Amino acid sequence: MLGITVLTALLAFASSCGVPSIQPNLTARVVGGDSAEPHSWPWQISLQYLKDGTWRHTCGGTLIASNFVLTAAHCINNALTYRVGLGKNNLAVEDEPGSLFVAVDTIHVHEKWNSFLVRNDIALIKLAEHVEMSDTIQVACLPEEGSLLPQDYPCYVTGWGRLWTNGPISDELQQGLQPVVDHATCTQRDWWGSMVKDTMVCAGGDGVISACNVSGQALRPVPARRPSPGWAQ
Repeated sequence: MLGITVLTALLAFASSCGVPSIQPNLTARVVGGDSAEPHSWPWQISLQYLKDGTWRHTCGGTLIASNFVLTAAHCINNALTYRVGLGKNNLAVEDEPGSLFVAVDTIHVHEKWNSFLVRNDIALIKLAEHVEMSDTIQVACLPEEGSLLPQDYPCYVTGWGRLWTNGPISDELQQGLQPVVDHATCTQRDWWGSMVKDTMVCAGGDGVISACNVSGQALRPVPARRPSPGWAQ
């Protein structure tokens, strides 16, 4: 079971977290997302699957320990073979300096993952080996149990995906500002109501950026006036 206590225990493997050697550019234009400063989000990973002898990017994820990655359950297909790219900025460059690819040992999808209700959309990937921390590879911090982010707290969604709806896939890592919307607002009837659980984070809602387009993850499309409930990085 992917409880918060398990995630907290995993974090103990890391001596420090959430401190990039290369600072991200947080003053850049955020409408539609922007190319991130290379390696400024060093916990960002590229989850890739093998098809016809070629590795293809499918989803983003977060390095939370030297041998564990956190990603979404909807990204996982038991019929596929996966690898994890770390320290990546440009996916078109296979041997990018500071990057490496690691095989996957096991994948643990939340036992109560529900694709219809989009509940418990979380999975843990155990890497086949521990990775060494560097300027381009670091672990992210995990929140304490029960912690809630305040209204308008600045979160960023990062990843590779379509630059706009039905547009081209980005080779370079993208970032986009997604301010937090508190639960008192997000649970109102004309927002998401009872669909929002206390295990979710509401973010965005201004209609200028789609987490699906920035991260390449298949988040459910929503009207521009509503935020998308889900994990915000």
